[in-house]
Amino acid sequence: MKAVFLSATLATVAAFAPAPATETTFALRSTEPAEEVEIAVADVAPIAPSVAAINGWVPDEFAPCYGLPGALAPTGFFDPLGFAQTGISLNDVKRNREAEVMHGRVAMIASVGYLAGEAVSGPFNINGPANDQLQQMPLPAFILLTVAIATAELKRAQIGWVEPDIGKWTK
Repeated sequence: MKAVFLSATLATVAAFAPAPATETTFALRSTEPAEEVEIAVADVAPIAPSVAAINGWVPDEFAPCYGLPGALAPTGFFDPLGFAQTGISLNDVKRNREAEVMHGRVAMIASVGYLAGEAVSGPFNINGPANDQLQQMPLPAFILLTVAIATAELKRAQIGWVEPDIGKWTK
């Protein structure tokens, strides 16, 4: 029994031991840490951006994903599925970013709805675990829900990325 306890303790302690410093490579794509190069300010003339700045971000066609903010320290620019490969247009990058933000917001609302659905009895006397509630929905209500979601998604897909009109917001 003591040997089992000792081996279990050693296994958990070994998990927190520092790993050997070996360089490993992964199939996932990530940018390499960029070397900092000092450039004299007098040597570089300011380049006027061809696209208007959006919330302080000006697209840089030479940076990965046009230099969109969001690269974090350990991974840098992280694109494991190659959505921002070389040659993608700025509009495609904007569309992908918009879809990412939109799906993240829908996921946050869905998680709150999932928890609230179990706590509150909804219409049509639907109750029980949230995983079983969709099967309890009457067929006409399910069809109406499906059509409403499909309509909203198709409208959003047809509009795509549209530059915001700030003038309408100030009126």
